Amino acid sequence: MEPAQKDRTPFADIDGLSAQMSAMVLAALTEMGQHPEIRRVRRTAYEQLRPAPGQRLLDAGSGSGEVARLLAAEVGTFGEVVAVDHAASVTAAAVGLHDGSNVRYLTGDVCALDLPGGGFDGVWCERVLQHVDDPDVAIAEMIRVTRPGGRICLIDTDWSSLAFDGMPSGLGEVVLDHACGHFTPRRLDMGRTLRRRMVAAGLRDLSATPVTCLFGTPESAAVVLPMVNPRVPEDKWPTPPGVRDEWLECVAAAGASGTFLAVLTIWVVAGTVGVRT
Repeated sequence: MEPAQKDRTPFADIDGLSAQMSAMVLAALTEMGQHPEIRRVRRTAYEQLRPAPGQRLLDAGSGSGEVARLLAAEVGTFGEVVAVDHAASVTAAAVGLHDGSNVRYLTGDVCALDLPGGGFDGVWCERVLQHVDDPDVAIAEMIRVTRPGGRICLIDTDWSSLAFDGMPSGLGEVVLDHACGHFTPRRLDMGRTLRRRMVAAGLRDLSATPVTCLFGTPESAAVVLPMVNPRVPEDKWPTPPGVRDEWLECVAAAGASGTFLAVLTIWVVAGTVGVRT
């Protein structure tokens, strides 16, 4: 996660959170990675990145390192994965979960990578750019550290696509209006801008796939969507008094009746680095 997030979401400055909140955020990252819909997004990304034995890959914004370790299994004993995250506490957690594979964990900033140019065959960057102040600078850094012919795969959320069914529409609008910029990053449209940004950066052989995640129960949705998660502390809700409880009661009722639905689109966009002139 990147430095310019401090006024945005709990994922913005994990090192600055209380011990209790830090543990909650780290647990949420792990739980999200295990969700079937997030795994479906990642399968799409694997297909577009095309990891292969012997490659050297970068996981930019690596969190607890689970993707880095999966990529390490693809590159094998003669390859390497470098996992970079801005939060030192997250990097420490990733090191604690290390499985002995060829992953090297670093603390760093994706907008200013302390890595030599052209040293990677590919880059994976998942749900990070929505948080940074200048995502185009981050993309330029990923291109800089990737060799010509290497692949860059960006995965990010289009939060403006978030929609619910089964609850009163007026109440849902109030919750979403207050949640945007608090539970979600201010850059709501990052996912759908990835292709344009990669075109502008000069990448070629682009592929762009929107993956619409479907959550058919409140329990499933709560793993990814904090605004339906009753475990989020009341003092973290930005809604007017009483709205949180009314909303969560409606969510629970929709779940009990089988009418709950939430959808969110996450984009997977990949491109190839051209020959530098």
